Amino acid sequence: MHGDEALEPENRGVESSGLKRLLHDGAASLFPGYFALVMATGVVSIACHFMGLRPVALVLIAVNWIAWPVLWGLTILRAVRFHALLLRDISDHQRAPGYFTIVAGTCVLGTQNVVVLGATGVGTVLWWFGLILWFGIMYTFFTAVTVRARKPTLARGINGAWLIAAVSTQSVVVLRGVIDVAAPPPEAIQFQVIAMFLIGCMLYLAIIPLIFYRLTFVPMNREDFSPPYWINMGAVAITALAGSILILRGETWPLLGPLLPFIRGFTFFFWAVASWWIPFLFALMTWRYLWMRDRFTYEPAIWGMVFPLGMYTTSTYQFDRAMGYGILDPVPEVLVYVALSAWVLGMAGLGRRVVQAGRAAGRKPPHVP
Repeated sequence: MHGDEALEPENRGVESSGLKRLLHDGAASLFPGYFALVMATGVVSIACHFMGLRPVALVLIAVNWIAWPVLWGLTILRAVRFHALLLRDISDHQRAPGYFTIVAGTCVLGTQNVVVLGATGVGTVLWWFGLILWFGIMYTFFTAVTVRARKPTLARGINGAWLIAAVSTQSVVVLRGVIDVAAPPPEAIQFQVIAMFLIGCMLYLAIIPLIFYRLTFVPMNREDFSPPYWINMGAVAITALAGSILILRGETWPLLGPLLPFIRGFTFFFWAVASWWIPFLFALMTWRYLWMRDRFTYEPAIWGMVFPLGMYTTSTYQFDRAMGYGILDPVPEVLVYVALSAWVLGMAGLGRRVVQAGRAAGRKPPHVP
């Protein structure tokens, strides 16, 4: 008994050392786009709320309030301990767009809390925080990749993750739109939100031709058809959602009135484009995993596939109501289960990855940093 007691402090020290190594390794290898986990969880939660699956929506809020601070902790640790890696990533054409998920994740978390819980105070704080992040990350990213001396070819430099720039912009619009339902915000904020909606549209229309050119004219391996290409659809889906919410605010926001016909047409355009992408993306995934028999494994970018599925579900629900059609209900009623299933599979893969990383950290010798 005394021997066991003598070993307890040593065991606790080993466990503490293993946890530190796990956090250390997690921060060092942190994928810049990991906040897509928060984006995916938030939008699937909102979709479940609209489709009457409130218990699931509440569970996903709890998950997000664990994931968001954990990811922020790892990001801050990475900035402090591995700032050279962070600076390298911010000018990397492949990895840097992932930082836009910090903005989008923050705003989607705010939207989730406002829509599901009615927590407008929390949403307002997250909106201001997301807006500040948007300015910082947006101009840091485009400046860094523009002034970079050595630039990759189009084939190596661009992918669907670039469209998260548009997603992050529209996430700011969506959050403000769900906060100010009963009364309009100050006209300065109305003006800013409308301008950001148009900026988000511009970013999509500027980036998607480059991606479409790469898909159709540049030879690609099966590994190139990765989950971030689903952002091709997710970016237009959130744009249609942002437009739908602006249409719904049209009666209470004075600055929106003269623009409503234009916003209606643009919103329909983006929803139609999002719908067009879905069969094409499923065909590409079928080609990769069934025809080419590639093995499906978990990767952090998988959340870039889950998010668009949840976003299209929510976007279609709100688009139908904003336009007054009343004919699209079957679409979100079915897709919510597809999005939820994808989220469960993604979370199972993440759980397995964390367990494997924990075991690997525990096996490392104490002297290994």
